[in-house]
Amino acid sequence: MFSLRDKVVYPGHGVALINRIVEQNVVGKKATFYELTFLNKDLTILVPTASAACVGIRHLSSEEEILNVFLLLSEPTKKFRDYEFTASSWNRRNKQYRVKMAQGSIKAISEIYRDLKLIEAEKDLSFGEKNLLQQTEKLLAEEISLVRSTEPDRAVEQIRSLCAPKLKRRGSEDYMGL
Repeated sequence: MFSLRDKVVYPGHGVALINRIVEQNVVGKKATFYELTFLNKDLTILVPTASAACVGIRHLSSEEEILNVFLLLSEPTKKFRDYEFTASSWNRRNKQYRVKMAQGSIKAISEIYRDLKLIEAEKDLSFGEKNLLQQTEKLLAEEISLVRSTEPDRAVEQIRSLCAPKLKRRGSEDYMGL
C-alpha cells in the first residue's frame, strides 16, 4: 500500500515520512512495520503494515482535494444557536470532533476548523476549543503546504483568509445577525 520514502498523513498528528520498513518478532511471529518519522515534530513511531489502513494512515491529498478544502472553508457555515455555545454542547461537539479527527480525512479536519472559526466569531473560545482550532489549522497548513509546495505560513494565511470575512463577533456594529 505504501512504499519506502512515501509521505503519509497519520490522523491527528500530521505528515510523516516512511523512513524504513522493519521486520520484528512479536510474540514469536514475524511482523512488518512502517517506521514513520514526523516531519514537524520529534517523533518516530512503528505502525504494523497490516493495520495501516485501520489506523487511518493515508497518502497526501491531491491538488483537487485541496481545492475542495478551500471551497468548503469559503462556503457559508451552519448556523449555531445560542444554546449550542454552552459547556455541555462543547462536550458533545468535542466528542464529534474527536471522531472526525480520528478519521484523518482532510475534509473532516476542514469541517472542524470551519465550525470553530464560526464559534470564535460568536464568542471567546474555551481552552479546549482554542487548542483544537490550533491543531486543525496546523494539520491543514502542513498538508496544504506540502501538496502545493509553499511555505506553511502561506498556507495558514490562505486558510484564515477563507474563513475570516464571513462573520463579525456579536456586539460589533457590523454583526450579521446569524
